[in-house]
Amino acid sequence: MKLTEYSVADFLDETASASPAPGGGSVSALAGALAAALASMVANLSQGKNFSSVVSEMQEIAARAKDLQKNLEDAIQKDTDSFGAYMDALKLPKGTQEQMQARANAMQRALQYAAGIPLETAKTAVQVFPLLHKLLQCGNKNAESDALVAAMLAKVAVYGAAANVRINLKGIQDDSFRLQTERTIEELVQCAKNEERSILKCSAFSFGFA
Repeated sequence: MKLTEYSVADFLDETASASPAPGGGSVSALAGALAAALASMVANLSQGKNFSSVVSEMQEIAARAKDLQKNLEDAIQKDTDSFGAYMDALKLPKGTQEQMQARANAMQRALQYAAGIPLETAKTAVQVFPLLHKLLQCGNKNAESDALVAAMLAKVAVYGAAANVRINLKGIQDDSFRLQTERTIEELVQCAKNEERSILKCSAFSFGFA
């Protein structure tokens, strides 16, 4: 059964168990999916006669948010599967020099894949922020707090994904791959930090920002 097919209670229990997966990567993707779902909800609540001037734009935002949600849902399972692929590589035979080399190569491929999944999670999650800016400008003011929660969750998704990228990068020997990935994740983290701060600072609620 896919993780997204679990009940909320079962997913929480599986995460809390002694099994290392689902772990932080899958939970980060879930946070991103929830952020996108909230963005879609706010857009859907911003339609009707009171929003006639922006209804078309709200419909587009709702559809876009739903697409992001689906991609992040897929990442929940992919992140757990990537951990399994690395564990499979670890179990390969190492009795001969050829086997040891094949095992080492498989482990490197698995680590790059395991770093790539949360990297995509971060890239997808940051795409929620532009939708939230527009929703807060033109959307239903009664759902402002929902949009703010979405912003906070989107940042959590990016930060959590970044942590999972970096822990996998430690074992990757390809310097070019490692350095390029690190640069990309640093940019995504900074983007998420700035976007969330901008959204919270401009809200009707006080979050202690000057």
